[in-house]
Amino acid sequence: MRNKILVILVLVLCGVYSYIRSFNKEETSFFSNEKLVSIKDTSTNDIITMKVEEYLVGVLAGEMPASFNEDALKAQAIASRTYAYYKMRTSGKDYDLTNDTSSQVHITDEQMHEKWQDDYPRYVAKIKNAINATENQVLTYNDEVIASYYFAMSNGYTENSKYVFNESRDYLVSVDSKEDKNTKNFKFVKIISKEDFCNNLNIECNNVIITDVSRTNTHRVDTININGKTYKGTNVRKLLALRSTDFDIEIKEKDVYITTFGYGHGVGMSQYGANYMAKEGYNYEEILAHYYKGTKIQNINSII
Repeated sequence: MRNKILVILVLVLCGVYSYIRSFNKEETSFFSNEKLVSIKDTSTNDIITMKVEEYLVGVLAGEMPASFNEDALKAQAIASRTYAYYKMRTSGKDYDLTNDTSSQVHITDEQMHEKWQDDYPRYVAKIKNAINATENQVLTYNDEVIASYYFAMSNGYTENSKYVFNESRDYLVSVDSKEDKNTKNFKFVKIISKEDFCNNLNIECNNVIITDVSRTNTHRVDTININGKTYKGTNVRKLLALRSTDFDIEIKEKDVYITTFGYGHGVGMSQYGANYMAKEGYNYEEILAHYYKGTKIQNINSII
């Protein structure tokens, strides 16, 4: 009888133990999928909260062409997820990110329908597959989530972060991205009136003189002197709404012709470069390792 009671007791204890293990496992899984990010809609100033993995669908839809190669989309998913977690730790505001280009573009499901029309089912499934395939994966450097900047198209090289964001980061240094030069609209000529040119730069317009153009190792304009005023290349790009800081200015009688090369700030991953690498057979891990030097891919749950 004693042995029978002992056996029953052991079975009950084993059952309780199994239940506890199962509960803890479900609890861990539940919370790992419930990390929330807050996004400010800059058109309404509303702050929206949603799950990180859900948020990424709208980011990939807004930031990268859904027609891109699957490994390029996976690389983008990790870069965008990483940037979201980076901002969640460093924002210092009552929201983590905005839904525009000042952080990461995020579009709604309705906007996706408008953007893709009949291709919506195929493209949204493709984006969700890229996100699910890289679930919870982020880029780290020395076990810290990185500032995973990215942009559309390089001028043949990515830029060192110190020239753009005034930040020296070992993983955001210049790397080769030459195939971007084969992209449509790599070279773009913007024509603006001389009056608008002068007004935007707040200079006299009688005789425009450009001197002392200093360029970085990647040929982007670091500083430039226009009519005696010295500007950062990044500031000229902002004031004149240029596609990149690799630009040449030609002053004509009534208009100013500005030729730019590439598109974006140039730091981190080139999206068109990533797509080219993916089409050449590189996987998303290799793409990310190329553009973010010395980083590694980790599960966010292992470092928080």
